[in-house]
Amino acid sequence: MLLALAAIWGSSFMFIKVAVREVTPAEVVFGRVFVGTLALVPAAPFLLGWRRTLAALRRFAWPLLLLGIFNAALPFWLLAWSEKRLDSGLAGVLQASMPLFTAVLVYGFSRNDRVTGLRLAGVVVGFLGVLLLVGAQPRGDVLSALAVLLTALLYAGSSVYAGARLREAPVLVTSLGSLAFATLAMLPLGLGQLPQDMPSWKAIGSIVALGGAGLSVAYLLYFTLIAGSGAPYAALVTYLVPALALFYGAVFLSEPVTVSALGGLALILVGVALGTGTLRFPRQRRELPTETAGG
Repeated sequence: MLLALAAIWGSSFMFIKVAVREVTPAEVVFGRVFVGTLALVPAAPFLLGWRRTLAALRRFAWPLLLLGIFNAALPFWLLAWSEKRLDSGLAGVLQASMPLFTAVLVYGFSRNDRVTGLRLAGVVVGFLGVLLLVGAQPRGDVLSALAVLLTALLYAGSSVYAGARLREAPVLVTSLGSLAFATLAMLPLGLGQLPQDMPSWKAIGSIVALGGAGLSVAYLLYFTLIAGSGAPYAALVTYLVPALALFYGAVFLSEPVTVSALGGLALILVGVALGTGTLRFPRQRRELPTETAGG
């Protein structure tokens, strides 16, 4: 299940790249969240029932609205806009910095999660990888790279906010409500920038895949993993997605895999492993000198 989730999320960057070749970022995002919302609606009567679903949507309407804007509509648009210039694999690697931003943001909300010692070193190493990737871009692409980093920051802030405000909300309600509000937020731009000519089946299929698999199916897989195996195990997807994004981009879009991309990926993943506490070194115990019996 973990590999299936990583394969779906890793392919999202490729599908975005294919779609933005023909349609605007706003249309990609609107189609993505609209399809994702429609795909989740049939699950409501089976997982919660309509009465509980609607009651929870009303109860958590305001947090879901903010989550829909800052965890879906805005970062999705930034990512689609950036991929008009950046390779899809590079975007996937840059977005892997999201746990680093989360580790820094959590510092301000919880004294028990202070970033010190090896965790602080991990954050520094990870951001060195980010600087390597951004610095290796041509001058015209630096802004696009920074836009991807902003998506990672928005995802990190949204996860911290959701953990504080939506802890009691059912998983389906969080996913469905945030995507529904994201659809409403993108409606004016999505309808206002409709293409004059019908896009190709590749662009349409990419948008459907982004919404149907990349949002609805992936969300259900992700939260099922959390419920069944725990959050630390589900978080391992962070290490698989960027590598798969590079793989998809190289194989299906003929994107080059550069030394800077591989080096940045290695630094970011090591930084994430240390900064989130996933990788820890065992503490060595001091051995006390033994006393020998003297005659």
